[in-house]
Amino acid sequence: MHAHETAPAASTALADWRADAYRRFERERTRPATDLLARVPPGARQRIVDLGCGPGNSTALLAERYPEAAVIGLDSSPDMLVAARERLPQIEFRLGDISEWSDPAADLVFANAAFHWVPDHIGVMRRLAEALPPGGCLGVQMPDNQDEPSHVLMREVATALRFHNKLAGAARARQSIGDFAGYDAALSPICDVDLWRTTYVHRLAGPDAIVAWVESAGLRPFLNPLDADERALFLQLYRAEIARAYPPSADGGALLPFPRLFIVATRR
Repeated sequence: MHAHETAPAASTALADWRADAYRRFERERTRPATDLLARVPPGARQRIVDLGCGPGNSTALLAERYPEAAVIGLDSSPDMLVAARERLPQIEFRLGDISEWSDPAADLVFANAAFHWVPDHIGVMRRLAEALPPGGCLGVQMPDNQDEPSHVLMREVATALRFHNKLAGAARARQSIGDFAGYDAALSPICDVDLWRTTYVHRLAGPDAIVAWVESAGLRPFLNPLDADERALFLQLYRAEIARAYPPSADGGALLPFPRLFIVATRR
């Protein structure tokens, strides 16, 4: 599952993820996956599952590091899976939901930017960690940017619009990220746990690029319930707020700070 909330029926044009929009910032989105994988303990792996594999950028990293392992990608977006299969035809990709998935044979479960969309994600992580064999590893990265202007402003714009009732549940589609202590308490009884937080600073072309970034991911719960005219108005107001919150640099671009939370849990 890669930020794949179930969209209301009125928003079928946006109901599935758009792999092309997601891949526009693929280099920036892949860097956290690279950093997460670097902290997975060394050693051979036999079976790896990439949860919320998206268009396969993180899956490619796993296949390259573990060429002898069986690697499977799981995602709830058909469009993402089409892109992933085109990219990595030798890899098995499956349609599925993280909250329901299980595979006791997996000795590395990897999830880059997916668990923040999973209800009770700490409980799901605990379940997956308990299923790992000794030495098996759960590696998770989640955006931790709900308090950044990019996300505060989408909530503020939503409440200001005449159709705000349509967006009453938008902010709840994404799960709140907990503190280090909560994840440690859930996982440390059965795993050695490595926790850290990194703030990436992305240099983007300007406000339009920032809007395009979040439109392909974080804005989806706010845009999905709207018709085309409402969506255009939302984006117009949101872009104006983003331009004020992220002032241009000397070259006309803008800096987007992006905090992320990382967890590597290794089964004892």
